[in-house]
Amino acid sequence: MTGTDVVIIGAGHNGLTCAAYLAKAGLRVKVLERRKVVGGAAATEEFHPGFRNSVAAYTVSLLNPKVIRDLKLAEHGLRIVERRAQNFLPSPDGSSLLTGEGRTLEAVRKLSEHDAKAFEIFSRELEAIADVLRQFVLRAPPNLLEGFGAAAIREAVNALGTANILRKLSLEQQRSLLDLFTRSAGEMLDERFDNDLVKALFGFDAIVGNYASPYSAGSAYVMLHHAFGEVNGKKGVWGHAIGGMGAITQAMAAASRAHGAEIETEAGVREVIVENDRAVGVVLDNGKTIRARYVASNVNPKLLYTRLVPAETLAPEFLARMQHWRNGSGTFRMNVALSALPSFTVLPGKGDHLTSGIIMAPSLSYMDRAWLDARSFGWSREPVVEMLIPSMLDDTLAPSGQHVASLFCQHVAPELPDGKSWDDHREEVADLMIATVDRHAPGFAASVIGRQILSPLDLERQFGLLGGDIFHGALTLNQLFSARPMLGYADYRGPLKGLYHCGSGAHPGGGVTGAPGHNAARAILRDERALFG
Repeated sequence: MTGTDVVIIGAGHNGLTCAAYLAKAGLRVKVLERRKVVGGAAATEEFHPGFRNSVAAYTVSLLNPKVIRDLKLAEHGLRIVERRAQNFLPSPDGSSLLTGEGRTLEAVRKLSEHDAKAFEIFSRELEAIADVLRQFVLRAPPNLLEGFGAAAIREAVNALGTANILRKLSLEQQRSLLDLFTRSAGEMLDERFDNDLVKALFGFDAIVGNYASPYSAGSAYVMLHHAFGEVNGKKGVWGHAIGGMGAITQAMAAASRAHGAEIETEAGVREVIVENDRAVGVVLDNGKTIRARYVASNVNPKLLYTRLVPAETLAPEFLARMQHWRNGSGTFRMNVALSALPSFTVLPGKGDHLTSGIIMAPSLSYMDRAWLDARSFGWSREPVVEMLIPSMLDDTLAPSGQHVASLFCQHVAPELPDGKSWDDHREEVADLMIATVDRHAPGFAASVIGRQILSPLDLERQFGLLGGDIFHGALTLNQLFSARPMLGYADYRGPLKGLYHCGSGAHPGGGVTGAPGHNAARAILRDERALFG
């Protein structure tokens, strides 16, 4: 049996962020990781001889600038480069849309003069709201509490601060914010734009990691969630970490170790030890016990409370809600090794469009059909595919003259109907995803010389992403802000003393942000000061 001040379950990016802040503050920290490598879903691995790529998480924008600065990630080797173009949407009808700095408005204008004017207005609207909401990312939301006391007073002050931030929005912007939290992206986009590709550009962000139609209520918030990001000080821009997403978590691990944190791999946690209604440590899969004054969990809240925390230590109503925590991204993830670059029918040859996020979903109705098909059949037979070719920006990932591509594919059912297993259908669906790209870029399938396939079941088994959920829980109104993971527990503190949430199942939610890890560390340090100050 060993002891420490804080034990953190999971060395994903949020666990490592939490560890670095706590170790920097002088606490003894031990991070436990079930896999052989740190990083969780933000890791880089060789998946075919000579070819490396980001395994699951695959692009950078939401990583918080304060976390990058505070942990001095650049000094630990992190370098992020911008895409030379942001998004490319090819359409079977021969049209296309290529966006990026200095080119978006003209590209939209070629499709629709009306949409070009509407695009400027809507983009400014989203940017203004995102600017205000960014202030909530590194701030605990108001935590609803019963009774009256010091904690209730603290939360009342927090709620007042929240209201003051929202007052920076005009009344019309507040109306738009309400729409974004409650309405479907499809409705809002249909009201503003005429052209299918312009709608699809925004609509794709509404279904990324979201097992839903763009016409599902609440999908507009998922669209807004993806507008929070920035790269190298430029808002709304997406980029690539040189060396893949693992470069982010390797830099975080280095920052943690530099401040004295210990990181142990191949150390899966079997159980959280609870004594007298307090979390006091963990038991590993090998039977080893590690005791700690604080336990922070970087795993999905449903996994934590239904598999790791003894059921008898939790209130029945709390456990029941966690058992119904909704997961499922509708995600099928692939990495492919390529002998040659793809050439798209609508824009042949090499160009900046191959550095962008290439979205093969030409309309909102296409995305809607993909979701409906997946719900009834198990996977869409005309799927949504976003492809990135990171080797266009990073020559460390593939042999000279060859390339790697990331395929983020939707929609697939987290669990197949009629008792079918993803293990029996993963290759068939992988063939479909490659064929989908090949329809837009003939010859792509023939250029694939190696592939890595991650079905929803694979994502769950390898990374603990229940139902393949990349966000650790759906970004729906009942699982956001003060309700993430549950009303009364939005302050990163669990129902047991000494237990904290530092993963994406806490506010502000999914994406490679580092924000939940940052915020949980702040809660732990506040409790530490209250205990010993």
